[in-house]
Amino acid sequence: MELRQMRYFVGVAEELHFGKAAERLYISTPTLSQQIKQLEREIGATLLIRHSRGVELTPAGQVFLARARETIQAAGLALKDTRRAAGLDEPVLRLGLLNGIPGWLPAALEQLATERFPNSTVTLEAGTTTDQVRMLTAGEIDLGLVRTPLTLPPAITSEHLAAEELGVLLTATHPLAARPELTPDDLAGLELIWIPRDSAPEFHDDALRAIGPGVRLSDISMSHSQLRSALLVRRSAISLGSRRAATADVVWRPISGRPLVARYAAVWRTDSRNPVLQAMVVSPGLTVVSQHVVAD
Repeated sequence: MELRQMRYFVGVAEELHFGKAAERLYISTPTLSQQIKQLEREIGATLLIRHSRGVELTPAGQVFLARARETIQAAGLALKDTRRAAGLDEPVLRLGLLNGIPGWLPAALEQLATERFPNSTVTLEAGTTTDQVRMLTAGEIDLGLVRTPLTLPPAITSEHLAAEELGVLLTATHPLAARPELTPDDLAGLELIWIPRDSAPEFHDDALRAIGPGVRLSDISMSHSQLRSALLVRRSAISLGSRRAATADVVWRPISGRPLVARYAAVWRTDSRNPVLQAMVVSPGLTVVSQHVVAD
């Protein structure tokens, strides 16, 4: 029996739903179900009664929930007290927070840090892709988040985490808003408000190539969080973004024929000795994070 399985069981017992627990634990629902079944086989008793709308605890499950919580807490205290006795500082992971990234991704990395290194603390430093590489090089963060493609210095390694489709953002009153999807020909001649090139040069250029040469790059550029606001000022312009950027005033439309994808990766220094980072990247590494697909 592993602490990881206890944490999985506590998650299901608290959510009373495998799907919700899987989202909270950042693993797939089938994997979570298999782990609970394995735990029940090892104990030799049914801990959960599964229903179509959720689960409920058996008497044995209620007892195991209480003991599992005690065990998880005791394990955390053991690690914390031992590190303190050895004169070691509290483990901290400085995580670079990429502008405009899906919210679940840094949350998943924080959860992974806690699972792999209990009682660790995650701090956040916001910045662009270029900022992330600079902060890593300067030793200001331990783990960065970037958009790819990206050419990295030799001392920095990366691992793909997730991808999401990008499309066209435009105001709900724009003449093209009524169309279910847009083609590069539809966009010809339109003003495109896009991110500054120096924030992520290769991703910036990749996106422009994907939508075709007909668009007219705007004389203004904005960060991902400001693109929607800029469109409400220049209502005839368009921008690029994910479906989750849509609001009542700004709609999202896919680009037909030329799939445009944003890819997110974790980056870190190969010479880093941060214990939290080392625990996260050791096999199977960050692959548990990439099990998730960014929701539309």
